[in-house]
Amino acid sequence: MTFYDDIYPFYPLQRTSFIFSGRLLTIILVFLMLALSLFIILPGIRGKSRLFWLLRIVISLFIALNFTNDWAEARMTTNATYKSFSNSVINAEIGLHVGLYGINVTLRGEPVMQFNETIDYNEMFSWQDTIEDGYKDALEKGLPNPILYIAEKFTLSSPCGLVFQYRYSGRYASATLWTAFCCWMLANILFSMPVVLYAGYMMLATAAFIFFSMASFSTIMNVPRCVFSIGTDTFHTEYSHSFWLALSTGVLCAIIGILIVIFDLLMPEKIKMAFSVGADGCEEEEQLYMGAYLNSVFLDGVTVSSMTSKMTSVSW
Repeated sequence: MTFYDDIYPFYPLQRTSFIFSGRLLTIILVFLMLALSLFIILPGIRGKSRLFWLLRIVISLFIALNFTNDWAEARMTTNATYKSFSNSVINAEIGLHVGLYGINVTLRGEPVMQFNETIDYNEMFSWQDTIEDGYKDALEKGLPNPILYIAEKFTLSSPCGLVFQYRYSGRYASATLWTAFCCWMLANILFSMPVVLYAGYMMLATAAFIFFSMASFSTIMNVPRCVFSIGTDTFHTEYSHSFWLALSTGVLCAIIGILIVIFDLLMPEKIKMAFSVGADGCEEEEQLYMGAYLNSVFLDGVTVSSMTSKMTSVSW
């Protein structure tokens, strides 16, 4: 160790930490571009339809950005050993973030610079890959002991069995959440058609599938939870902001669906006018068609009268 100037020779110096989910970034960029394009054309919509389009855009984006990767988390600050084959102890904040597609482990030193090294790690372990392979790669990278300890808890050989709980619950939650997304798309399509009642039903279906996804993910809280012990402190996972965002989205969809169904029963014509595309434009088109029809009737009457007069003169 002295020959290598206090640098551990078994570990590479450069490491590439996980920064952000590429899948989530793609979804966010797509819907942000969609929102930007809709907001650009929003001034061209006349009358009361502009307000309803604005509400639909905002609510739709709020529902679409629900695919985050932070449904449960745990965080603590403690003193822990840094790396293997060393007695160095660091003071760091350790975080565990569990999503539907994997876990994310963070380690940030307090202060960040300790032992002439920047201690700021953010590592991703995906369910799609074999968790053993990810843990093996982490061992080859020489990641700090706290990250390896947490990742080991999610391996198949761990007695906690966290990989079975979180993987399968996340898989079913993801499937029902994508089903809710399809229902949301159908609801937006039906809102643009004169079938507002069915759009309300699809909003209720969206809320139901969101609640099903939450129920699927909540099954992990019904089993004895594994306690993580690092240093002298312990922690366990709790629901994170993505879970509560899903709850608020489901409640919002349920409220919208119920209101649409009630209003469609009480005042069907007004609710259709409120959600019809270009209601004001439709009224103008109806006026134009009515004017054209009256003109044609008037012209036909003039033609018939002139023809009658000519026939009368010929007969005389």
